[in-house]
Amino acid sequence: MCMTEVDLQVVMDSGIVQLTLSKPRGSITGVKHHGVGNVLEVKNREDGRRYWDVVWNRSDPDSGIFDIVHGTEFEVVQQDANQVEVSSRTQWDPSHRGKLAPLNIDKRFVMLRGGSGFYTYAIYEHLQGWPDFNLRETRVAFKLRKDKFHYMAIADNSQRIMPMPDDRRNVRSLKLGYPEAIRLTDPINAALRREVIRVFQHLNLPKDSMVHGWISSDPPIGFWLITPSNEFKTGGPLKQDLTSHVGPTALAMFVSSHYSGVDTVPKFRNEEYWKKVFGPVFIYLNSASEKLDTKLLWEDAQKQPYEFPASEDFHRSEQRGSVSGRLLVLDKHISKEYINGNAAFVGLASPGEAGSWQRESKGYQFWERADVEGNFFIKNVRTGVYNLYAWVPGFIGDYRSSVNITITPGNHINLGSLVYNPPRDGPTLWEIGIPDRSAAEFFVPDPDPKYTNGLYVDHSDRKDGQGSHQATTWQIRFRLDSVHPNGTYKVRVALAAAHLSDLQVQFNNPRVQPADYKANWERQLDRQTRNPWVVLVVQHRCGEQLAS
Repeated sequence: MCMTEVDLQVVMDSGIVQLTLSKPRGSITGVKHHGVGNVLEVKNREDGRRYWDVVWNRSDPDSGIFDIVHGTEFEVVQQDANQVEVSSRTQWDPSHRGKLAPLNIDKRFVMLRGGSGFYTYAIYEHLQGWPDFNLRETRVAFKLRKDKFHYMAIADNSQRIMPMPDDRRNVRSLKLGYPEAIRLTDPINAALRREVIRVFQHLNLPKDSMVHGWISSDPPIGFWLITPSNEFKTGGPLKQDLTSHVGPTALAMFVSSHYSGVDTVPKFRNEEYWKKVFGPVFIYLNSASEKLDTKLLWEDAQKQPYEFPASEDFHRSEQRGSVSGRLLVLDKHISKEYINGNAAFVGLASPGEAGSWQRESKGYQFWERADVEGNFFIKNVRTGVYNLYAWVPGFIGDYRSSVNITITPGNHINLGSLVYNPPRDGPTLWEIGIPDRSAAEFFVPDPDPKYTNGLYVDHSDRKDGQGSHQATTWQIRFRLDSVHPNGTYKVRVALAAAHLSDLQVQFNNPRVQPADYKANWERQLDRQTRNPWVVLVVQHRCGEQLAS
């Protein structure tokens, strides 16, 4: 393991991968591996090959301000035979007001001896008394060589040869309703003709996106972003976000308003203090003989162990605690006995109301799946104060612990048996779908063939001439042979959606205006009125996207 400093460059060499950084900016200008002098796009300027960036604004109505994070101070934090860690810091001061996001940002890069890659993470800090602002987005972006990396993999079932960035030129494509979307008319790879490509289609959920990246066939090498922990991400395990896209570009997203709006972005008010560690992310490079199938590189990338770099702000294992317990469900209209919380999502997040984890963005979250008996074990939890939240597939609503849970270094808390009582007012007359935060059981019509994409064969979209989504009207017809004249009937609607829209519901008169019920997707509503048919209760939840 060695490091050399020459003028305004620092070169870190693990013996397998060589990393070149600019000094003091902390931009990655080169990554050398397996005979390739630089896997990053050499045709881009040096600070446009790999960068940390932030998008911020001063208040909600403002448009976002895009900044690439350039360090002004450079320091070697640790250097020995086994590890090198360097820091590139930027310090905010009042002269930057209105020009730069009011944050101190300390970017770190770590390389271990014999490691086939490197780590990056950053500490963001907003000091007390600094201006209020919104952190709309922050991420790490890697721009790879377009002459090498043509095969993209974001999941086991989402892998394919991708179009070239040059296919976005007017002579090779047709622009669609917005700048990011085009239809290929004369692509370099003729097999991709008539496909639609757009930046925002290659998304995934944090719980399903531990590894993604690109593969080169000549020479056969892989470039992967590995995120072993999602504790620093906003919005919980169901907050969709970007992964990789045509470029070839690989992204490590930490904060964004994609697929959720401003509800999931950190908003700093009243000159508050805040500090958070984003990452670490492991950038892993692997290689294979020319005869090896590209998919074997993907399987190899998923097997990599993770080693945490040294940092005062990143809590080590001995500074963390754990929580265990068992979640049961009591629904006497289904069973007189307790029901195991089979496959429940159970997590720790900042204290708040039930379901508030979906909008939580300033702290950390830790999630696990329960086993078939509802037992759960949440490990490696940072010290702090949390609520325990959960939901059980097949049951509507959210569970929240009644007391706060305080994690101290090295401690384990056994919560015993916890009981969730889902909302219920009587026996179920009928049910459509499964309340599991997914729309997987619903039929999605075949898309127009000229708007297909090889990764999303079951995708369709409905837009009007102004680019807005068209409303879809569903009708549910059912019969009640006997109606209690003074009774209250309820319809519960659980939405699995990540698209900003309104829900309108009418009963017995589809033309009535205003609607019997109208609600924005992000709110929880509980309204009761006397009606011989039904009384509506609408519960909104974020989840995987269904385009209709």
